[in-house]
Amino acid sequence: MNRFIVSLLAVLLTLPAVTAFAAPTIEELQIQIAEIAEELEYMSDRLNKPERHSALDRISFSGDLRNTADSIHYQDVTFNPGIKVDFTDFFNKAGAWGADPSSTSAAAVNTLFTNLATNDPDMFTMLNNMMAAYMADPANNAPGVGYFRLATAPKTSNSNNDIMYTTRLRLNMKADIARNMNFSGRLNMYKAWGDSSGSRVFDSWDAFAMDGTSSGRPSGDLLHVERAFFNWKDIAGSDFYLSIGRRPSTYGPPTNYRENELRGGTPSGHLVNFNFDGFTLGYHLSEITGIEGQSVRFCYGQGFESEYGNGTLFNDDITENLKDTHLGGFNIDLYGNGSTLIQATLFRAQDVVDGFTGVFAFPTQFGELFAGTLYSDMQKFPNMNFNVRYTPSTVIGNINLVALGVTHEYDSGFTWFGSFGMTQLESNGQAGMFGGMGNDAVFEAQLSDDGSEIYMMPARAEDDDTQEGYGVYVGIQVPAPMGKFGLEYNYGSEYWTPFTQAQDDLVGSKLSTRGHVGEAYYIFDINPRAFIKIGGLYYDYEYTGSGSPVGKPVKVSDIQDGTAYSLLPVVDTAWDAYAKITMQF
Repeated sequence: MNRFIVSLLAVLLTLPAVTAFAAPTIEELQIQIAEIAEELEYMSDRLNKPERHSALDRISFSGDLRNTADSIHYQDVTFNPGIKVDFTDFFNKAGAWGADPSSTSAAAVNTLFTNLATNDPDMFTMLNNMMAAYMADPANNAPGVGYFRLATAPKTSNSNNDIMYTTRLRLNMKADIARNMNFSGRLNMYKAWGDSSGSRVFDSWDAFAMDGTSSGRPSGDLLHVERAFFNWKDIAGSDFYLSIGRRPSTYGPPTNYRENELRGGTPSGHLVNFNFDGFTLGYHLSEITGIEGQSVRFCYGQGFESEYGNGTLFNDDITENLKDTHLGGFNIDLYGNGSTLIQATLFRAQDVVDGFTGVFAFPTQFGELFAGTLYSDMQKFPNMNFNVRYTPSTVIGNINLVALGVTHEYDSGFTWFGSFGMTQLESNGQAGMFGGMGNDAVFEAQLSDDGSEIYMMPARAEDDDTQEGYGVYVGIQVPAPMGKFGLEYNYGSEYWTPFTQAQDDLVGSKLSTRGHVGEAYYIFDINPRAFIKIGGLYYDYEYTGSGSPVGKPVKVSDIQDGTAYSLLPVVDTAWDAYAKITMQF
């Protein structure tokens, strides 16, 4: 535009030399030039505004802001830690280490049993009797694997958080790249009021901050990239389409109803609510089958990268058993006409490790249980925890998942849905500290390099059995004065293990619960872009380990009775009463 103005002025200046009329005076010419320049400046301003607007509109923003007040209550939280130990291996090693009374290893054995006799006489007596029987007749009295309890008695209490406030901000981004190509993204901030540390003490698997759950756990005032992908439609004039990037794999049907929004993700929300990076190759089948809304998608992603950032260049045995975790499967819309959706999801996680890379605050209690030397220093700082980056230690197996869901919306506003899912845990017999694929780790005694300390390390999984689990999820929404009323129920069996850990329920993903969950809520519509939601969730856990494939599920009642053990605290029941206000912009 500026070049155009300069060129035009130059032409005007030459006019006196070529015109047939009498030349104007210099003063008149200057006045004319000033008037023309003023007019051109006005035109330039008018043209620049749509140009700037067009440039800024290459990407459009929208979003929502949600503020929530929760009252959270846990009943009968039990901490009864213990591990499974190969006692036959332990007695053989203890005998060899104690063979020379003057050695440091013999002193380590004596110290272990002296501490046990002082702190847990019952456990000391049991081990002594087992050892005596084994030494007398090893062939017939090999003790094999058994529990080694790490506390003298279960500790059970209630935990109440009468009020907790959170803010969730989501910024949607969209941009058209070409006629058949566009970009979509979403930034997410999920913050607990008064906390921007982004780190939580590891007292449950929900406290584990990792890539797949970053959008669903309060993690400070940071903006996380929940989604960032492009869509390439009608490839070469066909019904194929391709999408690559950080996937829209959260808030899929039918979980969008409780969020009071349209379908937010591709896969079944009953089976997958987990951030991952990958691609989708899809095909619209309706033109071939004649069935409305039918499409099939092949989805691939990566859940864990084993050879970057995990210390592989040290070439030691800490990471030698790791592999990348790959996710793949099909998501099929069998039928969809705007009011009815029938959807199937089939999904496999290959080479799953014993906990994806994550960060948490190391609990003092684990120092007391496993690291006596470290614990002696930690006691001097009782209100401090150090942050650790958890790196998996081994591949523990594979997971297969499948779900079939149906939703239907009536013109009256009444909606119902139902979903049934199954999960299969394929163990390979390997285990990390917290266990293997659906089974416990078996620990073996190790002697420190200087022979002064005996400690326990996971050696293998208790077995390599394949275990199946199932889950059901049903709900209704009905029109009500000023809004709508909803009821939902879900149940998960002993080995039910979906990928829904990014669901942002503060107690924990309700759909990964091994047990029963009921929810009731009322949504008050303020206007078309704002609403208030008041409701409550009630959890009744039957088995431990909800939301994690690592470790063997154990009946909560057995933990409370002291007949079974868990390295993490175990919740019996919990309820969460909440009030939320959401505004879309």
